[in-house]
Amino acid sequence: MGKVVVSEMISIDGVIEDPGGAEGFERGGWAFQFDQGPEAMQLKFQELMDAEALLLGRVTHEEFAKAWPTMERTGEFGERMNSMPKHVVTSTLRELEWTNARALDGDLVPAVNARRAALGGDVLVNGSAQLVRALVEHDLVGEYRLTVFPIVLGAGKRLFAGTAAATSLIESRPLGDDGVLLVTYRPTARS
Repeated sequence: MGKVVVSEMISIDGVIEDPGGAEGFERGGWAFQFDQGPEAMQLKFQELMDAEALLLGRVTHEEFAKAWPTMERTGEFGERMNSMPKHVVTSTLRELEWTNARALDGDLVPAVNARRAALGGDVLVNGSAQLVRALVEHDLVGEYRLTVFPIVLGAGKRLFAGTAAATSLIESRPLGDDGVLLVTYRPTARS
């Protein structure tokens, strides 16, 4: 069974809201103030290629569905993003127009576990703050891949807004020359 991989851009005070600036958050666009170097895009490309499917919340799905199908850039990244299976956790959307997107039916825990079992590989979660908090609450996250930006935002949606299982650092590496780090954590087994 594959694991749920949460991949987020995050400030040093834990904010994950609107790193790209498309959501209208007054402090949005913070991630693009920093050089991440060419390695960052290569790592994101590999992460996407290694995943079997995306798991998204409604808001992130709607933002991605507006942007990705009409992306001017073509190539493997865009092709993979548009063609891979996308499972959307939503109680309001029934018709999803983005290619290979479908609403995840039923209660979150059994629905996510059924998808993980059926796919066999990793399920990648980008953005989706509310969904990530629910996944954390139900101990469904198998790995966190966090791109940490050296900025304090002071407000905004945070990754760990409630309780989370203890984690262990698996890997840490710098990206670019502006102090951005990629850190990978896995939940520690509970005794």
